Amino acid sequence: MSMSLIFASAKGHDKNVPAGSAADSIRISLITCYPGPAIYALDGHEAIRVKTADTDSVWNYGIFDFSGKGFVYRFVKGETDYRLAGYPFAWFMPEYVQRGSTVVEQDLNLTVEQAQKLRSMLQREGLPQNCVYRYNYLKDNCATRILDRLDSLTPGKVVYPQETRFETWRDAMKHFHRNYPWYQFGIDLALGGGLDTEMNSRQEMFVPMLMMEKVRGAHFPDGRPLVTGERVLFQGGDATLPPTPWYAGPLFWSIIVLVATLIFAVVSLWQKRLYRWPYAIFFGLLGITGCLSAFLVFVSVHEATAPNLLVLWLNPLQLVFPLFIWSRRTRPLCQAMAIVDSLVLLVLLTLWPLQNQVANPAFFPLIGATLIMSATYAINSLSPCYKDGRPQKIPPGKPARKKVSRRK
Repeated sequence: MSMSLIFASAKGHDKNVPAGSAADSIRISLITCYPGPAIYALDGHEAIRVKTADTDSVWNYGIFDFSGKGFVYRFVKGETDYRLAGYPFAWFMPEYVQRGSTVVEQDLNLTVEQAQKLRSMLQREGLPQNCVYRYNYLKDNCATRILDRLDSLTPGKVVYPQETRFETWRDAMKHFHRNYPWYQFGIDLALGGGLDTEMNSRQEMFVPMLMMEKVRGAHFPDGRPLVTGERVLFQGGDATLPPTPWYAGPLFWSIIVLVATLIFAVVSLWQKRLYRWPYAIFFGLLGITGCLSAFLVFVSVHEATAPNLLVLWLNPLQLVFPLFIWSRRTRPLCQAMAIVDSLVLLVLLTLWPLQNQVANPAFFPLIGATLIMSATYAINSLSPCYKDGRPQKIPPGKPARKKVSRRK
């Protein structure tokens, strides 16, 4: 949602207003929006609705501005700022109705004092000087923020069902991203072993859709149920994109790359020749991706970008090939990189099953392709008679060309 939204102003409640007045009729509910087609909407969305006798507003922690200065860089670095905005509920619904996402409302079982406390908290956080917060996809998002505010209403925390649907953070993501394999491919590439730690029931509610399910069985420390009623405000269908065909997914194309590198390796070894352009392009793409991977591991403050064992495969050192393969003087650098690359990738593939991080299935054909390219270059470049690198042996029967010295 764009930051062009106008923040709704709301008058603070008067603590001295007698029961039965407008201030005593506050009804607060949770609004859960089902997933949409955009990648930022695949887990759904959560907001708070505050309704009185004369006002009906929604309080949304999911406001961000794509056009903000340096948004992409800050997003990659993990310094993405989101905002809380309060505005008329009538402005909230059209986006989800238009895209066809179901919207569910759950009434919170709050006392008058708790309802007033929560409304005052939202109004205070919605002020321009307080509304910005540092967004964290896993632990500080539109759903977890609401859970924290509900916990603050009572001395003890709200009690939620302890059963979990997913074992790890990555498992939950895979489920909700199942129709978007390239998006999940990117997540698996960027985020490391931190996604593969076990989640508890509370942490699982970082997904709004899972939060909606769990609040149904939640209760306050005194035994009161958290939710008293539930209704569907808009009945939509599955607003996400249809499943990606198998031939358009990353696994299929990574296998194509593996087969292509096998063919290239056979031809190159048979002809004992180094074709510079294929190496420059292949390792150039790896090196550029490796720059991003290294940035995420060593610079970004995202929750789960480090540690990431894939940096042993995707790293800026792969740029040695496109930079130094063109000159005979610098080719020893490529030879050394090819040998090191081959050894490191062999160790990585051998030890991967023994560690915690889970890899996307499409990674292994690509790692195998990298190993083949590196090994082929190492074998050919160290051969005593490969073409396009070292002087060729003179064929039998062909006289050597002698240098003639001239004197003045």
